[in-house]
Amino acid sequence: QVQLVESGGELVQTGDSLRLSCATSDRTASNYAMGWFRQAPVKERELVACISWSGNSTYYVDSVKGRFTISRDNAKNTVYLQMDSLKPEDTAVYLCAGRRVSSRSAYYRETYQYHYWGQGTQVTVSS
Repeated sequence: QVQLVESGGELVQTGDSLRLSCATSDRTASNYAMGWFRQAPVKERELVACISWSGNSTYYVDSVKGRFTISRDNAKNTVYLQMDSLKPEDTAVYLCAGRRVSSRSAYYRETYQYHYWGQGTQVTVSS
C-alpha cells in the first residue's frame, strides 16, 4: 500500500509564501503522476495542479496560475507545491494524490483518476 504524507501547511498572512511537500512511501514512486488538490469547508475537492511522471508536463487551475508551482524530485520520492502571493481564498486542506502510470508525459486532472491519497495539510491564509 502506497502512503502519501503531506507537510508544510500552516497559518500565514495574505501575500505570504508556503511550500508544501508530499512524500511517497513507494521507492518506485517516480513512475507516478501526481496531483495537488484542495478542499475548503462546504466546497467540493478541486484540482490545484498536477504533474507528469517525468515532471516535464504540468497543469494548473486558472485561479493559481502564476502564483503556484508544482515540481517533483523523483530521487527523493517527493512532490512539492510552491505557493506564492497567497490569498484568503486559498484557505483549504491541501491533499496530494498519485497514480501509477506508464506514460512519462501524462497528467491527470480528475479526482477519480487517482488511486492514492494523503491525509492532507491545512493551509490558512488570513486577511
